[in-house]
Amino acid sequence: MTEDLEPELPRGIALAWGVAASPQRGPKREMSVERIVEAAVEIADADGLGAVSMAAVAARMGFTPMSLYRYVSAKEDLVLLMQEEATGAPSDAVREAGGWREQLEVLFREQLQHYLRHPWVLDIPISGVPATPNSAAWMDAGLSALAETPLTYNERLAVMLIVTGTAHWAGTILAGYTRVERELGGGTDAVARNEDAMFRSLITADAYPHLRAAIESGVFLENTDPFSFALDRGLEGVAAYIAQVGEGRREQRQPWIAADDADIADDKRFREARKAVRDAERVLRAARKVERQTAREARERRAKQTPGG
Repeated sequence: MTEDLEPELPRGIALAWGVAASPQRGPKREMSVERIVEAAVEIADADGLGAVSMAAVAARMGFTPMSLYRYVSAKEDLVLLMQEEATGAPSDAVREAGGWREQLEVLFREQLQHYLRHPWVLDIPISGVPATPNSAAWMDAGLSALAETPLTYNERLAVMLIVTGTAHWAGTILAGYTRVERELGGGTDAVARNEDAMFRSLITADAYPHLRAAIESGVFLENTDPFSFALDRGLEGVAAYIAQVGEGRREQRQPWIAADDADIADDKRFREARKAVRDAERVLRAARKVERQTAREARERRAKQTPGG
């Protein structure tokens, strides 16, 4: 029987777990992986992820860029460590919250707060689950919340995606609105009024009847929390499914992710066919726009021809 080989950890992962070999010597005592990450996070908090570079971090610390590479050998590793530092780990309040739903709700709120404190984390491209201590701690906390349920591990991880995905999306939207608030001034109400006015000027009842009806209802001026609403509805669905599993009924669904075309996505003729479809859809949208405009003009002419119109 062949023993499983121990994988060779990427440098960034090894640094995150504290198992990477330390440099034999450094320029000064002030230089360390922890201090480098701290300086990089300070730059990102102030000016965004795009402002972070090995040169910028080195300048902030008063060293040369080459001296940093003795500790963090690539910017990708630095960004991974920054993400690990900024997202932190869940607090004890998650496990102490009560039932599984209450624990997941606390987990959601804590993740969202981390995103709002460090919005640049949301700009890091997603290339899989970071295999870092804090990332593992968040997953473990979610799985712990669901440990007493009859869900399989696959189902528990899927529930975690509802929570973490909603937190990530909420953080993205709220961080974006915060930037707009700073640019416009006047706070959230000013942003909402500006958004409502823009939609009212662009969206017509002829072209988008249901969206226009929502605008007329004042939907963009309401001070509501759509993310908590979405999370609540999602967790209610999970609770219903848990009850269903407890009765011995477990649904097996086919994946929604379309993988049928994945093997031919790089085929030239297939790409050309897809482009032709997109072009045809654009022409159809333009034709419908002309149709709506013509219909409005026809109604206006008819109104003028009608006695008393």
